[in-house]
Amino acid sequence: MDSGTGSDRSIPIAPQRTPVVFELDDYELPEFLSVAASFNPQKYGYVATPNVDGLIRLHESASFRAAYAQAAYVLLDSRVAAFLFRLFRGVRIPVCPGSDLTNALLEKVIRQGDRVVLIGSTEQQAQTLRERFGLNHLIHNNPPMGFIRDPVAVEACLQFIESASPFRFCLIAVGDPQGVIIAHRLVARERVRGLAFIIGASIDFTTGKQQRAPVWMQRIGFEWLYRLIRNPRRLAWRYLVRGPKFFVYLCTSRVVLRKAGPRTDQG
Repeated sequence: MDSGTGSDRSIPIAPQRTPVVFELDDYELPEFLSVAASFNPQKYGYVATPNVDGLIRLHESASFRAAYAQAAYVLLDSRVAAFLFRLFRGVRIPVCPGSDLTNALLEKVIRQGDRVVLIGSTEQQAQTLRERFGLNHLIHNNPPMGFIRDPVAVEACLQFIESASPFRFCLIAVGDPQGVIIAHRLVARERVRGLAFIIGASIDFTTGKQQRAPVWMQRIGFEWLYRLIRNPRRLAWRYLVRGPKFFVYLCTSRVVLRKAGPRTDQG
């Protein structure tokens, strides 16, 4: 999922001696909606949706790989990565765009009586979601900018989520790697129940704060170009400098398509 305002400095870089394995789940969006709808409410699990930037971080960071290893589901968010996996590795990976997943959850899965936790986004955006989707039990908290570097702020965020448990869904909209860090730390603390989604900037698109690319650009994998043109100052380094690393990492990694189902008994 798109990383918003994330910083790579919060996760240490580990040198690679063996090939990194990209493990991704074999779910199209309609099928995964059924999985999410039937998630065991007595368990905790989280859904990661890496784009190219997330896959690069996964390749470079041992702690990030550890976090992905404990995700209940890992869904590919990038049509560009899917094309390259198929071209260079001969593996067809289904794409489940994070923004599409978030909208589908709100429109088709979440019921008015469900307890939903939103971490990140503004209170105005949270109220928009309540009104548009009839979310009578949406609980919202927006950590301060750069909170992931402040242990006190991180602890406050974790405690807020824990205080709202059990929930049906927790939407973590604080960007990557922050969202991955928060979702992963909740596993070790063993105090929450429900399914969390690391959704990046999805709420911005749902509430109209940001505009998505035209559908035809999304379908051919050019949504990144649309976003770059609209916000070159923020995205040029990510897409034009950091992004090309993915071509190198394709040569020093493996991709594995996991059969439908969670990695552990979380679901």
